[in-house]
Amino acid sequence: MTNKKYDDFLLHSLITGNEVGIVEIYKKVYPKVLNYVLKHDGSEDDAKDVMQKALLQLSARAQVKEFHITSSFEGYLFTTCKNVWRREVKISKSRVTNNEVIDLVHEEREIALAAFEQEKWELFQEKLLEVSENCQKILTYFFNKTPYRKIAKALGYATENTVRQRIFKCKAKLKEAIQSDSRYHELKEL
Repeated sequence: MTNKKYDDFLLHSLITGNEVGIVEIYKKVYPKVLNYVLKHDGSEDDAKDVMQKALLQLSARAQVKEFHITSSFEGYLFTTCKNVWRREVKISKSRVTNNEVIDLVHEEREIALAAFEQEKWELFQEKLLEVSENCQKILTYFFNKTPYRKIAKALGYATENTVRQRIFKCKAKLKEAIQSDSRYHELKEL
């Protein structure tokens, strides 16, 4: 089975509830998710929850509208899981814990918000590929919080100030590309 056919099989299995395909998804992706969550202050139960939420989110999105994955299914699902975990961590840091209070956050709302964030992430990733190769490199370093002097050395710039200027210009190009896309306005309104 080719990679594209295999990825289509996995996505279709998720949508239709094909047990063979879903077991395959868990075998391929769950160990990576578990490893990621454990490395980022989570537990095995957290990893199971993240995997479940990501699968629900992906399944819901694929059933609501025509849906295409341009990368591998495995890579896409793992990125979705990472985004779900980041969101969980962010929410838990801002949540006040009180045993007397009942959490009123609905699971459906959480899935919808996670799907919304995933769509924003996908738009960002797509537009990042549209800027120049040099901008892609410098922004990747910047988003990974690489110090300016290391960026200058890696890309052959004379000074850190030159790096700052390039980052500013590349961020502006990326922002323009994102804001000129009709999906940006749809996502902004939500």
